[in-house]
Amino acid sequence: MTHSRRSVLRRGAGLAAAGAAASLAGCSDGGSGGSEGFDSGYAAFFTLNDWANEVAGENAAFEDPVDVGQLGHGWTPDGTLAADVAATDAFVYLDSPEFSWAQDLAETLESDYDSVAVVDVLDGLEDDLLEWDHSHGGESGTHDGEDGSHDGDGGGEVRYDPHVWVDPVLAAEMVDTISTGLGEADPENADAYAANAEAYAEELDAVDAAFETIADEAARDVAVLAGHNSFQYLEARYGFRLRSPVGVSPQNEPTQSEIADTIELVDSEGIDVVLYDRFQSPRLAESIVENSGATEAVPVTPAGGTTREWNDAGYGYLEQMTEVNVPAFERAFGSQ
Repeated sequence: MTHSRRSVLRRGAGLAAAGAAASLAGCSDGGSGGSEGFDSGYAAFFTLNDWANEVAGENAAFEDPVDVGQLGHGWTPDGTLAADVAATDAFVYLDSPEFSWAQDLAETLESDYDSVAVVDVLDGLEDDLLEWDHSHGGESGTHDGEDGSHDGDGGGEVRYDPHVWVDPVLAAEMVDTISTGLGEADPENADAYAANAEAYAEELDAVDAAFETIADEAARDVAVLAGHNSFQYLEARYGFRLRSPVGVSPQNEPTQSEIADTIELVDSEGIDVVLYDRFQSPRLAESIVENSGATEAVPVTPAGGTTREWNDAGYGYLEQMTEVNVPAFERAFGSQ
């Protein structure tokens, strides 16, 4: 898709300018972004950075502090990040405990740097969040209560699955939130941000339509994911069922019983493709393939980070979804 390839090239030039602007800002009064006005910012991880740059267009350049090959949740920034972000004009983040470093940074910016616009992409999506059930193995997809309460039955805090961005419908709402936040911070370019967000939402509509087609044409109602499940929001949106011997938590390790049950499911359902997370080891998927009637382990991506290979190919969020996830889900559910 040439749209995001052009954006990547544009972004490369823009980031160089942003670096220069941030250096100048460090010497200016008030710690705000570039001296010419709103022109630079940070976003908390790959996907938000991609979206922020798509929305900003030629008017600003955003930077991702997370290294290629890493994901933003569970990540620890170095000691200079707060100062680097404070020297720009905006910080786009996701208000989730799995991104606690970003929550802390946002709190610091809001209390000490009123010149930096802080945009929480989850704003307004509270009722759409899915509970993150950390039980071991099995199928996932438990929705929170009607009131969106964060308190569980026992009075403890309910944890929500942070991978909201894998749902292209909710992604469009988050892109719109970015547009609104940038427009409020930079009213002169608000119309341009809104137009860019609308154009990007049309491409997200195409991703939504592709997953709808997979669900409608599926030959089977369950697929196997050999790794922690970052795709609850796709399950909830399209009615997919993903069986994982690991569950949703990346800290879980599958038991031999859970692996055996998964192999039995592969054989009983005639599953020939076992999915695995590109950012995790394929060993479990390969083991299930070797010990079952499946023939191939195929990667999927939670689209929360990127690889050097994908960077070289010009992949943004859209390409990860359309070039990696859509064909993998087609094969896993027998929709081809």
